[in-house]
Amino acid sequence: MSSNLQFGDVQTDVDSERYSAHHKPASSFASRSRYLDHELQIINPRRWALNLPGRDFRFEWEDLVPAIAGTIGIIAMYSAVMSSYAAAYGLGPEFVVENVRVEMLVSASLFCILVSGFLNPRANLAGNHGPMIPMIGMIAAAGGHPLALAILLGGFGLALSLCKGGSRLVKLTSDGVAGGLLIFLGFVGSSGQIKSLLSWGSDINMGYVATFILFISIVLYAFLARIGKRWLAIPVCAVTGGIIAALMGAPFEFHTTPGLPNLNPAYWWGSTETGWKLGMPTVEHFIASLPFALLAVAMWSPDFLGHRIFQEMNYPEKAERALMDVDDTMTGCSVRQIVGAAFGGGNVTSSWGTYMIPAAIAKRPIPGGAILLGSICIIVAILGYPMDIAIWPPVMTIALLAGVFLPLLEAGMQMVKDAKSSQSAGICIFASMAVNPVFGWAVTMLLDNNGLIGDKDRPNHLTLADRIIIPGLTLLVCLGAMLAVGMIPGIPALLG
Repeated sequence: MSSNLQFGDVQTDVDSERYSAHHKPASSFASRSRYLDHELQIINPRRWALNLPGRDFRFEWEDLVPAIAGTIGIIAMYSAVMSSYAAAYGLGPEFVVENVRVEMLVSASLFCILVSGFLNPRANLAGNHGPMIPMIGMIAAAGGHPLALAILLGGFGLALSLCKGGSRLVKLTSDGVAGGLLIFLGFVGSSGQIKSLLSWGSDINMGYVATFILFISIVLYAFLARIGKRWLAIPVCAVTGGIIAALMGAPFEFHTTPGLPNLNPAYWWGSTETGWKLGMPTVEHFIASLPFALLAVAMWSPDFLGHRIFQEMNYPEKAERALMDVDDTMTGCSVRQIVGAAFGGGNVTSSWGTYMIPAAIAKRPIPGGAILLGSICIIVAILGYPMDIAIWPPVMTIALLAGVFLPLLEAGMQMVKDAKSSQSAGICIFASMAVNPVFGWAVTMLLDNNGLIGDKDRPNHLTLADRIIIPGLTLLVCLGAMLAVGMIPGIPALLG
């Protein structure tokens, strides 16, 4: 499917009962794949209105795959964020567990189930902003405040979504630039997960366990791809990795007991003795948090772009109404950022990649898996014990490797189709390696839209705003935010 589809369009001229009127049982189709394709082609979710199972969508057993994958991924990401905050602010492990539970309950009940499941299934789930995790220490050192950051990030995100800026930026990103971005993210993520697993094996003096798990995972992934079942990679590879590690004697212990977190905002923000122990943010906190909020929102568009393209590459023709709407997703992420922080959470949110990527491969629309994912997250957050399994390296790293980063790498290579797109992709990768992927995306988009790289005829089909004004402002905002927080190599942070 072409990546030049219209973003943000709502099919108001289509019968609201289109899905239920056109649904056919799976037995009516020659194969399961054709049935899933048909479901994607007939779904017509209501935008910011009530969608009901049976009338507007159905649950299929394939929905369990992205639900499980998303749960594993989000536990790992939330744990990484809260551990970074705990280290930066001198908080204990109890803070980490309780805050992860807060984030899981809020995101699962209000946004996975309510928003993406029932109110707007074209808004992808609001998950975690992985590239911001390394920034946590900088935020604390600069005098930032998690609540101030959340309010600013949510406000900027809402402003961008209301003016449809997110979808505009995605439309201005060519296949070559997008392919280069996906290749870079996939390669860096894959190598990072491999190094993480090998490091875990070395730490427990059982390096052979990590090597054997990687070997088996490669074989399993290749086999699943060969038989057309690559969407099963996360549960199959992750479970196999955990079983192999356990059978070979790798150490594992349960630490997280059943329980419920404190959801009282006053506990988290009302005192310097409880919760975050920071109190309410001041004007100085907002000023210190400003560049990080700008940077986070600037990173949203390339993040959303990768997820939307993954759907386009795996969905059949005429499945436009099943694709995530970039602006609606941005609205959901913005509101989720503010609401989650109000309840005490510290997550920095973005489009939920560990859900969307396996959902796209499994050929499933958003709502069914979103409701299942939210339900699983609530159960896991209350029980506690499954959280320990999900963040065990043989499970977590293999799940992220097989379900997110390898598919990103493959998708990027598929988008680079000719010499023109390969040139844009190569420059994007080079710029991303030199600075970071946000800079790589922004600078390559500006060059590509003006015909300086890639397709020389591309500027002829774009307006002045699309060629210079919007890409130029995007690059300036990204550069300003990165200079302020010290993300440009060789240049110290201007802030502080």
